[in-house]
Amino acid sequence: MEKTAYVNGSYVPLSEAKVSVLDRGFLFADGIYEVAAVLDGKLVDNASHLARLERSVGEIRLELPETTARIEEIQKELVARNKLVNGMVYLEVTRGADTGRDFAFPKGVKPTLVMFTAEKDIVGSPAAKTGINVITVPDIRWERRDIKSVALLAQVLAKQAAAEAGAGEAWMIQDGKVTEGGSSSAFILTQDDVIVTRQNGSEILPGCTRKAVVALAEERQLRVEERAFSIEEALAAKEAFITSATVFVQAVVSIDGKKVGSGKPGPLTDRLREIYVEFAKATAV
Repeated sequence: MEKTAYVNGSYVPLSEAKVSVLDRGFLFADGIYEVAAVLDGKLVDNASHLARLERSVGEIRLELPETTARIEEIQKELVARNKLVNGMVYLEVTRGADTGRDFAFPKGVKPTLVMFTAEKDIVGSPAAKTGINVITVPDIRWERRDIKSVALLAQVLAKQAAAEAGAGEAWMIQDGKVTEGGSSSAFILTQDDVIVTRQNGSEILPGCTRKAVVALAEERQLRVEERAFSIEEALAAKEAFITSATVFVQAVVSIDGKKVGSGKPGPLTDRLREIYVEFAKATAV
């Protein structure tokens, strides 16, 4: 059965989902996106994703064509129509299509809103048991990484470098410190049992899964420090891991070919993954 997508008010077969070649998302990467996980047919931590969507569009002066309540209704309808059990819902909003190509914001143009679903067994991922290798790359992105822009060329190049190296992620480095992964937030566990992840700011995307994991850790009286860390500190750590909506909590077992800790997923990472999955299942809507 062919999947169903949503394009500007209509549910259409995925193969027929199209936008104009003059759409500013295509011409200028003038748009914002979000990805929400789906577990057992329900959306995970979706309120956090929709709040971040509102913040991101506000930062680029882009009005949503629908309310966030209506967007969630569409997300749920797509999950139902596609009989999606486990996976994700992708949504993108752009400034729309004008009659030509001009850098300045067009007037009287309605924003484009598209959504589609994809299947993925996030909980049962084999990499959750083995952990992943990470490589490092220079962070060459623009200075407003807190905006979830569709301008992802630097991340594409980072993820491609990781793929060619047989790694599962690339950690981006600026001024000797880790900013974040190509599509994830970066964490380490120090020898003093402190969980460290970079503080939110314009240098990184405020990860929804990162936010939840930090809160869940603090609820359990675990020590968390939000600050930058170096690769040298990561290699000296007990454990390292990443978080994102598409992997939840994922152990990092090596960086640039050098083992982290035991070279296997550590007990704290495994426990945080369990805690997050419990949270995700209990709060999904």
